[in-house]
Amino acid sequence: MDVYCGIDWAEDHHDIALADRDGNLLARRRISDDAAGLAMLLALLAEHGDTPDDPIPVAIETPRGLLVACLRATGRQVYPINPMPVARYRDRHSVAGRKSDHGDSFVLASVLRTDMHAHRPLPAGSELAQAVAVLARAQQDAVWDRTTAHNKLRSHLREYYPGFLAAFADARGGILRPEARAILAAAPTPADAATLTLTQLRALLKKAGRSRGIDTEATRLREAFRAPQMRQLPLVEAAMGRQALALLGKLNAACAAASDLEHAAAESFNLHPDAGIITSFPGLGPLTGARVLAEIGDDRSRFQDAKGLKAYAGAAPITRASGKTKSVTRRRIKNNRLNAAGYTWAFSALTASPGARAHYDRRRDDGDRHAAAQRNLFGRLLGCLHRCLTTGQHYDENIAFPASTKQSRRAA
Repeated sequence: MDVYCGIDWAEDHHDIALADRDGNLLARRRISDDAAGLAMLLALLAEHGDTPDDPIPVAIETPRGLLVACLRATGRQVYPINPMPVARYRDRHSVAGRKSDHGDSFVLASVLRTDMHAHRPLPAGSELAQAVAVLARAQQDAVWDRTTAHNKLRSHLREYYPGFLAAFADARGGILRPEARAILAAAPTPADAATLTLTQLRALLKKAGRSRGIDTEATRLREAFRAPQMRQLPLVEAAMGRQALALLGKLNAACAAASDLEHAAAESFNLHPDAGIITSFPGLGPLTGARVLAEIGDDRSRFQDAKGLKAYAGAAPITRASGKTKSVTRRRIKNNRLNAAGYTWAFSALTASPGARAHYDRRRDDGDRHAAAQRNLFGRLLGCLHRCLTTGQHYDENIAFPASTKQSRRAA
């Protein structure tokens, strides 16, 4: 008798339901979110025929958490079901709109009973790949937090300190640069900046790690800070300077977190067996490679072909046809992290690979806009990556873009 398990997840407890192939409710239980609750769940599954050789599959609305990790450690298939489809399945059991935690657990078990073939279990990735995923995603979150903190600080400085923004407007990174943050911490208001001497500016630049052109830069900054600019009232300016220091503290913390996690993610990624294959591709370094590995994993059975990987990454278009109407648009339901990494990857490949550049130019000549051409290039590179990971081969420009290689040889 086939048995299916559904778990309605909550923060402090979980509702469990077991159903057979005919849709009959076999058991229902509420467990706590701790080791005792996990033991109760495993005992309940064992009572209904769960064995190491034939474990009962589990459906749950989240792909992460300690409960999911412990269930995966038992070797069973865990199916994360998006809450939106669960709501649609719920309508099949109650047209009145009734909803309860116990009812949702039974709905999740019924999803596996009727449509398990249409859902994908969590991949059986290695422990190292899961660790890389944790670090790479945390680093990506830290970068997004850094961008948010930078934008808030920059917007605040525009209200009372435009001279500071102008002083670093032409520098790469702007106020994200270490020397800019060090000077702002020492002089958070235009009045403080105007009193900085060349000696103080040189000391701040050295403290921030600058080693070249210190005298020239110090002279330039002193002139910029003493140039006429619009000012707030003195007390208001001082108050806004205190606020700027608070925002600067958040920015410094975000920069430190992003840098630390970048080193940790790259270090773990370089230990993975797939690191050599991934970084052999143009435009993929240790950090971007770690982000790609974090999202695709190292379970070779996860994607049956390159089309599935492209759809997962948002590189495959969506076709909508009804009667005489037909449209081809970009895919909006996708892995946003992998899609963001793919944008960086494809953009870097334009300068690192002649074949990638020729492919992008050809798409542009055919009428694609920049984003569409770059998305198509990302899909092409993903297909090559899927092939290389499956066969264990490194990237070869002549195989990836044979037409572009032939044209370059003819031109030579």
